[in-house]
Amino acid sequence: MKVVHTQRFLRSYHKAPPQRQTQFDKQLSVLLSNLRHPSLRAKIVDETRRIWQARVDGGWRFYFQIEEDTYYILDIAPHP
Repeated sequence: MKVVHTQRFLRSYHKAPPQRQTQFDKQLSVLLSNLRHPSLRAKIVDETRRIWQARVDGGWRFYFQIEEDTYYILDIAPHP
């Protein structure tokens, strides 16, 4: 699988605390090896646009789309 980071994601990532950036990097590796890994808790949150949400840690999530062999990483944000 390939990964494409959107500009929105890159802005959010650079604003995120360094600890969250490191944890995201780890979780991205997990995503690339196994979408169904329990630590991700990945699920579709928008059926129409096929947007997925996955866990960075207890308080942060990242959002992505899957198209063919590519993950489009859309955003990273604190979980409300």
